[in-house]
This record gives sequence, C-alpha cells and structure tokens, in this order.
Amino acid sequence: MVYPVDPRVDAYIDALPDWQQAICREVRDLVHAADPEVAETIKFKVRPYFVLQGNVCALLAAKDHVNVFLYDSAIVPDPAGIITGGHHNTTARTVAVRRGEPINAAALTAMFTHIVANNRAGGRRKIKRDG
Repeated sequence: MVYPVDPRVDAYIDALPDWQQAICREVRDLVHAADPEVAETIKFKVRPYFVLQGNVCALLAAKDHVNVFLYDSAIVPDPAGIITGGHHNTTARTVAVRRGEPINAAALTAMFTHIVANNRAGGRRKIKRDG
C-alpha cells in the first residue's frame, strides 16, 4: 500500500530497535488501510499521530512493547479483547504489542475504521450528546 508519509514519523520509527520498527510499520499500514485519507503528523515534539477529522491513534515505543493509543475509547467496541490499558479512560485506551507477539490486524483495523467513522460524524462528544 502506498500512502503519503511524514518524514518525521519515518525518523521516529527508524530510530527504534528492529522489532519495534516492525510493529510500528504494521500499525501504520493498518491505520492507512482503514481509511486512505488518514494523515500522519507529530505531536508533543516526537510522538507519531494518525489523524482524520480528529485523532485516530498514536504510537509510543516503550522499553518492552509498543503502545498503540486508540482515541474515541468511549464508543469503540473491543469484541476481540485486544485493549490492554485504559479500560475506563474517557480519552484513549491502549493496545500494548510486545516483541514476538502478533497484532490482531482484523480487530485493530475494525477499531480504526470505527474511530474514523465517529470522527467524521462529529467526534465522540457530539455522538454521545446526540445518542
């Protein structure tokens, strides 16, 4: 899949150990596959964010895993049980992916697609107010 990249996101990923690079690149591909209009940017000086009419997700490499921060957490269902943190957070939840652990691509893509649809519908707060 070919999509516009932000060279700052490339620099963030390229600076990581090989196993974290692989996770970040797979997540990057999945979020762009969920909607080709998703854009990349850097927020908070170094953190890669993927946005489309609001935040969709962000990446943060930790010592022994990569966190994928999913936004719009109050609405996005998790039937596959891939959420590992922030279960009661009203802003974002996380999926921690550890070295050698497969990514549940179908579940993560479904979440990205849902978040984008919610963003296009006016975002989490508007949907909760109208719903």
